[in-house]
Amino acid sequence: MSRLGTAYLRVLQAVGRRLDYGTSVFDREWDVLVVLDACRADLLESVAPDIDFLDAVETVRSVGSSSSEWLENTFLGRPETGRTVMVTGNTWTDRYLDADEFAALDEVWKYAWDDDLGTVPAAAVTDRAIAAGRQRDPEWLVVHYMQPHHPFVPDPLDGDDGMARTGSHSNTANPWVSLRQGELTTARVWAAYEANLRYVLEEVATLCDNVDGRVAVTADHGNLFGEWGLYGHPMQTPVPALLAVPWAETTGVDRASRVPSIEPPETLPVSRVYGADSDRDRLDALGYL
Repeated sequence: MSRLGTAYLRVLQAVGRRLDYGTSVFDREWDVLVVLDACRADLLESVAPDIDFLDAVETVRSVGSSSSEWLENTFLGRPETGRTVMVTGNTWTDRYLDADEFAALDEVWKYAWDDDLGTVPAAAVTDRAIAAGRQRDPEWLVVHYMQPHHPFVPDPLDGDDGMARTGSHSNTANPWVSLRQGELTTARVWAAYEANLRYVLEEVATLCDNVDGRVAVTADHGNLFGEWGLYGHPMQTPVPALLAVPWAETTGVDRASRVPSIEPPETLPVSRVYGADSDRDRLDALGYL
């Protein structure tokens, strides 16, 4: 981003820090909350007719324009957190959440990260969420998938101009940088983004067949495709297309169609502890560095 572009973003963020954002998810009714990382409301609405468990998709306003903001504004200081089990593939939890404040915090990214994909496979999050629902029967279960956030698992854009191989994405070679620089078209990136959403929704369908209760599907924030001259999802950025997130509801019934196979290790490997060298690699793969 140019100096002028950086200055422009900083002005928007200065405004954003002074604005109230949306309504907390805890002010809505649900038993299981599925969080799709960086999923635009219009994207989920566009695929909903093809997804059996999705009906009406509302648009609601997020409490943050980035995962870190959403985590802080959703859980910090909320009494409900202590009665919530969270299963997450999002790597920001270690920096912004206190595990002791939750009934349980299962950070799947610490032990189920796939170096080849450069992200946490959706199936790993599903497995741990099913196990949490059956073993703990929490008042609230939050299931945070990393998709449709890039890397795009079904269509990683390998071989496209400006893009690195899957698992080697960096902040200077991720889809939003490439899109801004004109190395990729909006249609090409949108197709990969949509494919990644469809990939994760297959796992959400499995989740709904293996948990009981009212299931809500939403996102922590959206993703910009050039609106207001911006791309991706910078923090504290009050752009409507970034704060607009989906909200859809369905009913989960545990039909025991899946037996979870993933178990967290008793002791995390050093390479999976926040602050280790590989932690930077994971952020790099997700385009944060």
